[in-house]
Amino acid sequence: MTARLLAKARQEWAQRQFDAAERSIAAALALAPEDAEATRMLGTAVQRRGDHAKAAECFKRVLATWPADPALRIGLGIALFEQGETDEAITHLRYACELAPASAQAWFNLGEALQRQACTTKAIAPLRRAIELDPAHLSARLSLAKAQASLGQVDAAVAGFRDVLRCAPFNAEAWHGLSLNASHFDAADVTCLQRACARTDVPANDRDLLSFALAKALESRGDYAQAFDLFRRVNESRRTRMKWDAAGERRHVDAIRRAFAGDMPSPLNTGLGREVIFIVSMPRSGSTLVEHILASHPQIEGANEIKDLRQVIEAETRRHGTAFPQWVPLATAGDWQRLGHDYLARTSRWRQTKPRFTDKNLLNWRLVGAALAMLPAARVIVVRRDPVETCLACYRQCFTEEIGFASDLDEAADYCIDFLCLTRFWLDHHPGRVIDLPYESLVAEPEPAIRRLLDFCDLPFDSACLDFHRTKRAVLTPSAAQVRQPLRRDTARSAHYSDKLDRLRQRLREAGISAA
Repeated sequence: MTARLLAKARQEWAQRQFDAAERSIAAALALAPEDAEATRMLGTAVQRRGDHAKAAECFKRVLATWPADPALRIGLGIALFEQGETDEAITHLRYACELAPASAQAWFNLGEALQRQACTTKAIAPLRRAIELDPAHLSARLSLAKAQASLGQVDAAVAGFRDVLRCAPFNAEAWHGLSLNASHFDAADVTCLQRACARTDVPANDRDLLSFALAKALESRGDYAQAFDLFRRVNESRRTRMKWDAAGERRHVDAIRRAFAGDMPSPLNTGLGREVIFIVSMPRSGSTLVEHILASHPQIEGANEIKDLRQVIEAETRRHGTAFPQWVPLATAGDWQRLGHDYLARTSRWRQTKPRFTDKNLLNWRLVGAALAMLPAARVIVVRRDPVETCLACYRQCFTEEIGFASDLDEAADYCIDFLCLTRFWLDHHPGRVIDLPYESLVAEPEPAIRRLLDFCDLPFDSACLDFHRTKRAVLTPSAAQVRQPLRRDTARSAHYSDKLDRLRQRLREAGISAA
């Protein structure tokens, strides 16, 4: 009976009846709970729908049965990576490549994991190997182009995205990658993108990427009216799928401010965390530029948008069984020091070659109080840009749902107000440990601003920070191409959209926020 159910599941899977296949597998396991083949098939089924924790559990249970199976190692590696167990994941993916050196899929998954872990230079060779083995592997070609873009190899990246589009003219990821790196689109590009956006069989996420790419192509050709109309329509569509709660966000920010307004316990070790430089900002405000400048210093490693601070706070929240920041008044000096040591242990990889590193996760601005309680010697740089330009730049970017405010200019204004209010609170409460850096000041007079930054971080001046665009490192944000160029003063775009931003300006003025 078990064998018949598994055969039925295989047939259903081949016919893409995935839910039915999973039911058949579950029925087989109900009859034979220890059946290795059924357990493995269940792992594959739940991984397809995104349950990586269950998939990893299934794959680990059968690993002893098939220790030299490269497909099992790949599945387990992917599941572990998606859960944040990256080192173990990469170990399994490397072993899959050893077991099956002619498998393009094994090399692709290793390269993809390395790239997403910011080991971008190491990702290039596996991705190229995958393409050598399977020239039609478009996912590997896309990943290679993204890796090249993050390393500043912009021409190679653009060529790579164009290669994908020659094979798949409507590929949404390739058009999106091109829109982040190419400076010009021709009329044929616009026509192709318009045809792609007009299709009715495009998944919603792909349609978003194509629409943003088309809007930016129209911008590059000076058609700002059509571009803004397209930004508006795609963002309205995205907002219906977002779970963003602007009022809830405001309450959360107010709760953070109240939690950290009282006296905090004196730190047990005032020197803990000197290695860390936090960069906090709204998206599209210059934080990538500031990190790249600092990472040009011989003593600083740029870690990009790592998640370790948030993960430490989330783990402590689970331990307390109370939402952050409600448990903050209960935390002792020993608790904060324990969390600081946990953070430093998690981020040790960023201090293997240089003594200090930057952490620029986009949600760090909410966690500054916790970060400085954990790491009293850390430094925090608040980067802020003209609020209208910031909100517009967010509106023009296809972010994940985590940045849900970006799909509505009113909600972007609310988010900007919350950001400026809370970061002003941190600046007032932690003088000497938090510094304010207006983006416009950095662009207007880079050397004084950079000297001030380095003094704040207790670092000697180094001229490499002025020539930051020559620094070779992986940059994993949409600004990867921009930071490879000398400082530009022409990044403002709001003038192109004139009265379309009047409501945004009014919302900000009513909150007492003026242009930079």
